[in-house]
Amino acid sequence: MRFRGNKHFASAGLVLGLLLLCAAQAAKVNKHKPWIETTYHGIVTENDDKVLLDPPLIALDKDAPLRYAGEICGFRIHGQNVPFEAVLQKEHTFTIQAYDCGEGPDGANMKKSHKATVHIQVNDINEYSPVFKEKSYKATVIEGKKYDSILKVEAVDADCSFQFSQICSYEIVTPDVPFTIDKDGFIKNTEKLSYGKEHMYKLTVTAYDCGKNRASEDVLVKISVKPTCKPSWKGFNKRIEYEPGTGSLALFPSMHLETCDEPITSIRATIELETNHIGKGCDRDTYSEKSLHKLCGASSGTVELLPAPSSSANWTVGLPTDNGHDSDQVFEFNGTQSIKVPDGLVSTSLKEPFTVSVWMRHGPGAHEKETILCNSDKTEMNRHHYSLYVHNCRLILLLRQDPSEAENYKPAEFHWKLDQVCDKEWHHYVLNVEFPTVSLFVDGNTFEPFLVTEDYPLHASKIETQLTIGACWQGGNARMAQFFRGNLAGLMIRSGKLENKKVIDCLYTCKEGLDVQLPEEVASAVKVDFNPNQSSLTVEGDDIDAFDKVMQHISYLNSRQFPTPGIRHLRISTTVKCFNEETCVTVPDAEGYVMVLQPEEPKISLSGIDHFARSAAEFESPEGVTLFPELRIVSTITREVEADPETEVTEGNDDDPTVQETVVSEEIMHNLDTCEVTVIGDELDGEHESLELDVSQLQQRGLEMSSSNLGLVVTGVNTMSNYEQVLHLIRYKNWHTEALFDRKFKLVCSELNGRYISNDFKVEVNVIHTVNPVEHANNAMMQPNFINPVHHASVDLSGHNLVNAHQASVVPSAATIVIVVCVSFLVFMIILGVFRIRAAHQRTMRDQENGKENEMDWDDSALTITVNPMETYEDQHSSEEEEEEEEESEEGEEEDDITSAESDSSEEDEGPEPEDQPGANRQQQLEWDDSTLTY
Repeated sequence: MRFRGNKHFASAGLVLGLLLLCAAQAAKVNKHKPWIETTYHGIVTENDDKVLLDPPLIALDKDAPLRYAGEICGFRIHGQNVPFEAVLQKEHTFTIQAYDCGEGPDGANMKKSHKATVHIQVNDINEYSPVFKEKSYKATVIEGKKYDSILKVEAVDADCSFQFSQICSYEIVTPDVPFTIDKDGFIKNTEKLSYGKEHMYKLTVTAYDCGKNRASEDVLVKISVKPTCKPSWKGFNKRIEYEPGTGSLALFPSMHLETCDEPITSIRATIELETNHIGKGCDRDTYSEKSLHKLCGASSGTVELLPAPSSSANWTVGLPTDNGHDSDQVFEFNGTQSIKVPDGLVSTSLKEPFTVSVWMRHGPGAHEKETILCNSDKTEMNRHHYSLYVHNCRLILLLRQDPSEAENYKPAEFHWKLDQVCDKEWHHYVLNVEFPTVSLFVDGNTFEPFLVTEDYPLHASKIETQLTIGACWQGGNARMAQFFRGNLAGLMIRSGKLENKKVIDCLYTCKEGLDVQLPEEVASAVKVDFNPNQSSLTVEGDDIDAFDKVMQHISYLNSRQFPTPGIRHLRISTTVKCFNEETCVTVPDAEGYVMVLQPEEPKISLSGIDHFARSAAEFESPEGVTLFPELRIVSTITREVEADPETEVTEGNDDDPTVQETVVSEEIMHNLDTCEVTVIGDELDGEHESLELDVSQLQQRGLEMSSSNLGLVVTGVNTMSNYEQVLHLIRYKNWHTEALFDRKFKLVCSELNGRYISNDFKVEVNVIHTVNPVEHANNAMMQPNFINPVHHASVDLSGHNLVNAHQASVVPSAATIVIVVCVSFLVFMIILGVFRIRAAHQRTMRDQENGKENEMDWDDSALTITVNPMETYEDQHSSEEEEEEEEESEEGEEEDDITSAESDSSEEDEGPEPEDQPGANRQQQLEWDDSTLTY
């Protein structure tokens, strides 16, 4: 900036100028000095040559109005060269002095004023814009907190002046954000932030200098919102799906405990698997209770008092069942139902050790007695010999001793006060009685009676007793009393031996539960405890990393082949302690559930011969007739699998996007627990018919049998193969067959106490009646002892359509006509056979080569003629062979005339039979096809 030293400044308008006052009277003497202010301040604009002084530059002289002497001729600058460049300095200082014109025009004897100091400030122009020091800014805040300052942004300006080099304001450009910024660049939130609403805010910020220039580039500010640290389990999936048959499933593979950096000294977590809504408290095998006792190793002698209703155990028929627990055999008692146990099922003498076990769900308590099991006088009196009942949340066993010589007080009532009796949950109770000691096990745990009362033994009496369930029989009043309200299942009595703890635990143990495989590196740092049925476990430790690893190895396991589908709730309860041994961190319970998926259900199929005929002699023989000689039991499951893409293309399915899966059937092996044979039609008449099965064969396979006039039931958990073998041995006997022409039976097998049931396999057997020998007119043509009683083998009827099954039951009049026709036909065939023997024709039998079975054999060992007027059914394979043989017979009629005698001759030519087996391979059936006959 250039300053002009010869520039005149005027006082008017505050502009510096030089005013020369010349005295009009030149003759006067210049006596006085000019006067100016002692100090001035001036401002000059950059790139300008005008200086504004404060105060204005004015010079005065007392010689005025003398010409020359009183006039101011100019100002002289001292201390600085003129001109000068002000741009190098923000401020310039110099002195200034005024002088007059002296005495004359030549300036002689001029006078000077004192020197004044002038300060010059150079005004800067706003050449530059603000620039931020950082390319971007980041900060993190915790939700729910209001900050005075989150972070500071800072911009600078390259201008030299204080005015334009200073940043006067900042501004957040991003609209509608809960933040504000002050003039110094500090950002703060205007409201409490929520992590759930926004995880991160991105703000654009700009700056302005005091000359209102905006920053050349705005800056990005990222503010992350961190959730408030709340102690809790992280990485926990609430829904966990379990596929049946896959073994163990890790429940918390990615879970860890967040403690918010608190100084932890101990952690204790309890994991509970809630299964009370499944069956009898959890997922257990639903086989019959008797079968379960055997599977658990209980010895024989167990009597099941609440069996599933069947033809041989019909006393539970009509008793309401709880059908909501996946085929568990659960019986419901609502205070009005009760049943009488058949006489002789249980020995009423309980002098020797015995065990009573039962599953019970009961609650709340009632003031009246509620009977579970009771043995009382059948008539005349109401004496209770022994009973098990509930009263006011107490379980009580009454055991009155039999009459004895010494009538002393003896223990008679044993009382247990139990919360389990009234909590509306399933519990397993086992009473081991070895008088006078009684031990009670509830869910596998032992409980001692809190009260034992004594009483006299009962008086001697010849009155019979009645065993009842759900109430007690009052013989004197002939009615039931003290009804039970609740659910019962698996009520058993076993005499002669007490149940051991191992068996009791086995009966109670669930098939599902929690499991954990501790990693070796943390096994010593963490302690794990299970409850008896593994529905709950507790983990304790002080190392949070080791604790997390153990939790990640906790798994769910269901060992059933066909588990009960549905939800199992999970709950994790946690306690955390710090150095002061107090709970410093509160961890909320974590809740979720295991979803057990629907298992692939098996389809149990029974097949075999379902229609055949036997001679009356076989029905009346000691062996009887085998009902299921070729029975086959097969179980399959149907599953969906992804179709092979190549197969889809080959089959032309590549154009159909919906073809993605295919259904396949797969045979599987599993156990059965019941097979029941029932009579269709009239019940069995015990005087002349029965169903029989070799008991020794049953015992070898660990099975049991019960029978009645309705049929026969085989029970016990065993393989399908063993059941097949046993069912093959079932025989029907009838030693009074004169009026019997057919009998029908039905077979049904099941698994898991009726959860999976087979098809109804029905079998019809026909009786072939015999006639007396016939007087022949031509004795010369009759061969003595030439007919042997025919033994009819089993014939498969699959593939045949019966015109009318009732045609097998031939009325006597129709049978007589058929017999006469058949005998005539037989005589004709005999004459034809003799003729051909004499002609010595030896031909190869095409029927023999094709396996034709419909032959007529002769044997001269007896004179009795056995005829079969009934339909003879063959399997489908035999039918196909007959069709082929008929086609071959049309090609050559001579084959039709070949008799069985010629066939025997041909066989003898090929090779002689052993002497000890004459005709062993010649035993055939004499068959008729009555499909074209009318009766």
